[in-house]
Amino acid sequence: MEEEKVSSLEEELKEWKDRALRYAAELENLKKAFKREKEEYFKFALETVFKELLPTVDNLEMALTSFETSNNIEALKQGVELTLKVLVQTLEKFGLKQFEPTIGDPFHPHFHEAIHAEPHEEVPEGSIIKVFQKGYQLHDRIIRPALVCVCQGSPKTSSKESPNEEESQE
Repeated sequence: MEEEKVSSLEEELKEWKDRALRYAAELENLKKAFKREKEEYFKFALETVFKELLPTVDNLEMALTSFETSNNIEALKQGVELTLKVLVQTLEKFGLKQFEPTIGDPFHPHFHEAIHAEPHEEVPEGSIIKVFQKGYQLHDRIIRPALVCVCQGSPKTSSKESPNEEESQE
């Protein structure tokens, strides 16, 4: 009786071991399949974006060809401007937005990169006085800050000497 019970338990143990091995193998196969799918996804994730951009590339190539044969510079300029407009609209369709600060806006290091500072009479200190390059935002993330020049005060106050300095020079 006990031998039968031991034999039965050994059979059950063997069956559970086999199941555990099969489940482990199945889990490993799933991991590999997910990894392949993820790699495939990242490999072709931008396919839709690129398909949308191809007409813009075609238009720019036509514009370059037109420069060789056409003397109508104004029409060529309008064609390039229209192509740029379509390109910007395509990028916006995928969440990319341009932003350009205006003169007098306060400087925000998250959105702007100060590449120069100079005094200015009409703009408050710490405000933008020139914009060198637009910034770009992808959804909620800044991918390129706008390049700006920031006001460091007015030329009158920065060029005047303080009263203590005047007294010490006398």
